[in-house]
Amino acid sequence: MSVLNGIPLLATAAQALPKEALAATPGLNYWELIAHASLPVQIIIGLLAVASVFSWVIIFSKMRVYARANKSADDFEGRFWSGAELTQLYREATDRNHDVSGLEAIFESGFREFSRLRQKKSVDARVQLEGAQRAMRATLAREVDALEHNLEMLANVGSTAPYVGLVGTVFGIMVTFHGIVVNKQNTIDAVAPGISEALLATAIGLFVAIPAVWAYNRYATRVERLSVRYESFAEEFSSILQRQTHVD
Repeated sequence: MSVLNGIPLLATAAQALPKEALAATPGLNYWELIAHASLPVQIIIGLLAVASVFSWVIIFSKMRVYARANKSADDFEGRFWSGAELTQLYREATDRNHDVSGLEAIFESGFREFSRLRQKKSVDARVQLEGAQRAMRATLAREVDALEHNLEMLANVGSTAPYVGLVGTVFGIMVTFHGIVVNKQNTIDAVAPGISEALLATAIGLFVAIPAVWAYNRYATRVERLSVRYESFAEEFSSILQRQTHVD
């Protein structure tokens, strides 16, 4: 009975509230927050925006690089294991109108060094094989280094952006507290805008960092897989050269 009797009272109280209190809270205007933020916070938000642009450029460019590297590896492995002659594959790799990379570059460097040493009568078969292996290892290292290029930028953005945003939050709170002391106003209306501007810097830092960290982890895994694929091919090609030289 007490609950039922209280319902009319709640309805009456709701009707007594001003219409402004019953209206929905308007959404935040983020551009307005940035425009009215203090200069240090605006500078930090600008730095985060620049870092975000750079990270997204790297993300999209690396997406194309790794897709092209996988396709190139698939195409070359298909031709290599189809029974084609090594000399024919080498001629195709050294064609001036054909850019080699990945597995084809590793094959080209190994076969070139192997052929060069084999033309020397004084060089035994073991030295020929070791020379080809050294050439392939050097090319493999260059190819993996090219795949890893700019990944450190994603790692740096992902690890530092939250802290840069936090610095902006600290500056924003400091400016807000200073304004309270100067204006001698400690109401929520006086404090809320400054706190919102300060927290916005932290939010932007997180939004910048999350895609960079995700992309770095994903791309680092793809580089590792490609590196293993290159190393496996170099070992298999070494075995083929070893059979050709009849090295024990």
